[in-house]
Amino acid sequence: MPMSLCPALELFLDLLRCPRCRARLHPDRGALRCPAGHTFDIARHGYVSLLSGTRATSGDDAAMVRARDRFLATGKYEPVRQAVARLAAHAVPEQGTVVDVGCGTGYYLAGVLDQLSDARGLGLDTSVRALRSAARVHERAAAATWDVFRPFPLADAVADVVLDVFAPRHPAEFHRILRPSGRLVVVRPTGRHLAELRGRGPGVVSVDPAKEQRLHQALAPFFEATTTERVEYVTSLTGPEALNLVGMTPSARHLSPAELDGDGFLPDRVTVSVLATAYRPRRSRAGARAC
Repeated sequence: MPMSLCPALELFLDLLRCPRCRARLHPDRGALRCPAGHTFDIARHGYVSLLSGTRATSGDDAAMVRARDRFLATGKYEPVRQAVARLAAHAVPEQGTVVDVGCGTGYYLAGVLDQLSDARGLGLDTSVRALRSAARVHERAAAATWDVFRPFPLADAVADVVLDVFAPRHPAEFHRILRPSGRLVVVRPTGRHLAELRGRGPGVVSVDPAKEQRLHQALAPFFEATTTERVEYVTSLTGPEALNLVGMTPSARHLSPAELDGDGFLPDRVTVSVLATAYRPRRSRAGARAC
């Protein structure tokens, strides 16, 4: 059953646009509606279903979301979250706006908002299971279903920071919604990330060695890098933590219970190794679109 508008979602009404006609949205009896009558229900968990009428596909099913919640709650990825918050904080003014694309459960968005007392945050993701957590992860965080590969349901030049943490990317839309003074923060794994786990079997998803080159080629027409932090450390794992780490990734779909339960299959420690980069938009928005 649809619910009334939550306070965090109300903070974003001036920025949201109808994904069908681009008009502004307003609250109406447990939903958001545009003047043309396009209506988008607000779920009882607090997020708005902007993908109404479209079947959303996502790699994050219920089991993966539960595993991710359990693993992130251990703090094993806290240094990564701190790096994201540091890079974002340099670009967000008072009462700034943060948009987390592919936000998952909202873990990184909440970390940024904890560092910025007056900022508001919006998480976008296709996984309704993850958005149930993201909509409640922080009092100033709202959440909506959306597909990163489609034009975002947001007005132009409204975000001070766009976060893209282990998520797909849409550079042209990142550029469109960012203010000229804004920043894009991208986090991706290096070839050393979770190397101890990847070496355990062919079913474990690997890191494409060409990933960094493809990232540069995709972003270069729209953005230039300003700061990069390498976050790398070794962390110990209990048995349940190792299971949750595997379970929160696509690797879980390629491994049988017998493999996971096998003696010595799961490591007792892993290397966390990521690059976190802040990018500034190139000045000519029209020129960036033409590239």
